[in-house]
Amino acid sequence: MTSRAGAVLQGLARPLTSAVVTGTADPPFPRSPRLRPRTPAFLPFRSVDLVAAADVLLAWILYGTGLSYLLTEAEASRFAGDQPVLYVLAAAYSLPVALRDRWPLAAWRLSALSVLAGAALNPGGTLPYVVTEVTTYLLCAYSVSVRSGRDTTIGVWAVTVLGAWIIHPNSMFMASILVTIVVLFGYNVSARRRATTRLAEEERHGEEQRAARALLEERARIARELHDVVAHHMSVIAIQAEATPLQAAGDPGRLEEGLAGIRVLSLAALAEMRQVLGALRGDDGRRETAPQPGLAQVADLAGNARAGGLAVSVRVEGPLDAPAAAGLSAYRIVQESLSNAMRHAPGSSVTVEITRTATELRLRVANGPRPRAAALPAEGPATGGGQGIIGMRERAVLLGGTLDAAPGPDGGFTVTAALPLASPLPPMEER
Repeated sequence: MTSRAGAVLQGLARPLTSAVVTGTADPPFPRSPRLRPRTPAFLPFRSVDLVAAADVLLAWILYGTGLSYLLTEAEASRFAGDQPVLYVLAAAYSLPVALRDRWPLAAWRLSALSVLAGAALNPGGTLPYVVTEVTTYLLCAYSVSVRSGRDTTIGVWAVTVLGAWIIHPNSMFMASILVTIVVLFGYNVSARRRATTRLAEEERHGEEQRAARALLEERARIARELHDVVAHHMSVIAIQAEATPLQAAGDPGRLEEGLAGIRVLSLAALAEMRQVLGALRGDDGRRETAPQPGLAQVADLAGNARAGGLAVSVRVEGPLDAPAAAGLSAYRIVQESLSNAMRHAPGSSVTVEITRTATELRLRVANGPRPRAAALPAEGPATGGGQGIIGMRERAVLLGGTLDAAPGPDGGFTVTAALPLASPLPPMEER
């Protein structure tokens, strides 16, 4: 029971101790640039704090007003004390206003002491408070409630109510109402400012997360592009490098011709890889503006695949002027499909069908089974973990389309895709 009562007393004493002795105030909130205008270059200071300047001006006004009141009351013998004491008391009434922005708790404590000193010098007055000291005290209490924690704010309120009851019980009710209004208003302002700060911080974190997500998406896009480029070109180069010595059969001319074809394919692969990487950032810090491949380059893909041993036929219905995104995705889908056919069914027959309508681009790449006479490369089939089909499907889904890939009944493989077009074809009479 004793320990419980001690805990209760400690909880009651903590706000009072925080307000009078141990409490600290937070740094001032950042001010708008309009409240800190820059000064001319010939002045020793770069800017003027209008809020601090207003506090100094108000403190000077309160000092003059308070001093005039104290001197008048002293002449009427309602204030005990010599004239120098009244000057000091008038300064104590007003100085905390000038200090409350930089040291709010120290200003409030000084103001509270000045109230006690004024009451001691006017023990028999009907109201031992001066308007200037009340104004200063309430302004300092507001600054404390805006810049300090809950315990300190409660302590300031409690000290004020207790002090008003001790100094002048008849005015306790009015003093309690005034300080309650000021402290609640200041605490509400503090809560709103903290909420605004947290919201700004959350927005900043949200922007960082969106930027990180965009970066990951860009990296994923580059990875897909590199996978398509490397998978296709390297497969063709590997198959052709293995087939060229067999086809040459010791003929230097045919061997030189095969090596020249490999060189052309290698240079094309390097050029396309540079273009893909340059789409993210060029060597000079600027984005590359070279056009990405599209449906117009499908004939080159077919030629490379034929050089790798596939029997490729291409059928096109409609124009090939698809939008850039759809054209690039279609090109990569055909490229990956031909690469898969070269890896898993070398020497097979492949049919590429491209149909362009007013609203959709349809693709179908079907390869037959691997001929029995054809052999896989020495390193075996490149499995790749199924990433090629996943990448093709992602490309189609990003455009709002669909992609299906499945083995055929004859042992071959078929890839079909439907890609919607962002801009429909113009009417026939306008083309």
